[in-house]
Amino acid sequence: MSTRGGSRVLPDIAQRTTNLATLLRQTAARLPDETALVRGDVRWTWRHLDDRVDALAEALTQQGIGDGDVVMLHAPNARDYLTVMFATWRVGAVITPTNAKLTPSEVRRLADVVRPDLLVVEEGADGHVDALGLPAWTLSDGPGTDVLPHVGALVEKHLGARVADALVDVGQPCWFFFTSGSSGRPKAAVLTHDHMAFVVTNHIADLMPGLGVDDATLVLAPLSHGAGVHVLTHVARGAGVVLLPGESLDAEEAWRLVAEHRVSTMFTVPTILNRLVAAVDDDTDHSSLRYVVYAGAPITRRDQARAFDVLGPVVEQYYGLCEVTGAITVLPPALHADVPTHEGIVTAGYARTGMTITVQDPDGRILAPGERGEICVVGPATFRGYLDHDEANERSFRDGWFRTGDLGVLDGSGWLFITGRASDMYISGGSNIDPREVEEKILAHPQVRAVGVVGAPDAAWGEVGYAVAVVDDGLGADELLAWCREHMARYKAPKVVHLVDQLPTTAYGKVTTPVLRTLLQDAGRWPEGSVR
Repeated sequence: MSTRGGSRVLPDIAQRTTNLATLLRQTAARLPDETALVRGDVRWTWRHLDDRVDALAEALTQQGIGDGDVVMLHAPNARDYLTVMFATWRVGAVITPTNAKLTPSEVRRLADVVRPDLLVVEEGADGHVDALGLPAWTLSDGPGTDVLPHVGALVEKHLGARVADALVDVGQPCWFFFTSGSSGRPKAAVLTHDHMAFVVTNHIADLMPGLGVDDATLVLAPLSHGAGVHVLTHVARGAGVVLLPGESLDAEEAWRLVAEHRVSTMFTVPTILNRLVAAVDDDTDHSSLRYVVYAGAPITRRDQARAFDVLGPVVEQYYGLCEVTGAITVLPPALHADVPTHEGIVTAGYARTGMTITVQDPDGRILAPGERGEICVVGPATFRGYLDHDEANERSFRDGWFRTGDLGVLDGSGWLFITGRASDMYISGGSNIDPREVEEKILAHPQVRAVGVVGAPDAAWGEVGYAVAVVDDGLGADELLAWCREHMARYKAPKVVHLVDQLPTTAYGKVTTPVLRTLLQDAGRWPEGSVR
């Protein structure tokens, strides 16, 4: 190890760290009879959940799964989803959850990256089993069939087994977390046991202070991604986990579960938050809520203010990519009453505990407060890098900083304002344009409900803005286009306005450039001959 300061020699010691499965083990020992998980009429205690994890860990061991092996989990939320995750960690293996809506060929591409040793797949997903050609188990809330081993049946077979948490080292992978990019070679972010222990601690400290056994969360999103990280914090503190009874969101049913189980926390994305807020009426009981955490995509000031007005001082934002596991900034509930803005864009908050944020120019120079550039971060929540992807690692790290690919401004008080994705920015007549800035300006029109802007090829200007908007009855596309040209610089105003009933989203509830582009292409509004 290199040192400075003369003859001082710093210790260079190989260290163990805490296995993530130990979070469950400790909670089950401390709160054995408290409610751990609820789905429909089924209610499990922490002792029962830990017993199920032991049983499945024994089944994994007998399958030959252990230290460093990879378990790919491709299924929607189910009662034993967490059982699979924690059993995988208990034996020292790496979990790789995937978006349950991906096709067999799409999952095959992901499998080529992580090379799984076992596939745990939704009951009936025979096409995925055939595409991967791996040993496979099935997962569902039902009893399963005799065609493939079923997680529930394996648990019942091995109940009573005791499996010690595997010893793990600092830097040892626990989760291969696929980014939500839609093109190019899939990238698997390597998350480690010690890294995730920091993220869990940071989430509790900065997002949900005082989280404990009297709390409960309602899971509104797939456990394969951000919702799964959110749930880990509840496992660590003994707060109950309530699953929706089905795969899709029914906002009225969600509010009923909030009232029935005295739910105090929820994690969601802005599009789902808007649906929940719209479903609140005079009979909705949301008095138990303490933290409604939203992340994953930008939110407009209008939607943010409405959520605050309807739900009260419980709404909370964080910003963080999967590579930084949701731990870059926080905007606490108390600050939602008067949110700082920059050129109409609301802040994403201030730096999370232990994290450092800079805004850098293309050459890596740290910019002064108020200057726009790429958001770069360092700190213990930053991932280890992408699995087997030197090119992506070289592109994403510079001088030790992780480059988020997001553009933004950091002011003198430490408030971060995200203006857009570098990859979404387009150049019109030589001027750089952030779609989000244009979107905020369009949302100033009182009859516009939602809008997404994407840059499209243009023979005269290189690129121009195409806006996809949801508006009130009575507002036409031409009228909105004329309003845009009157209320913003001409080069920023969109060339095309296309009206829809609802903005398209990805499987994670995000309105992204690719889904907007696809919608415009399908509607015949994209420039002819262009496939960008």
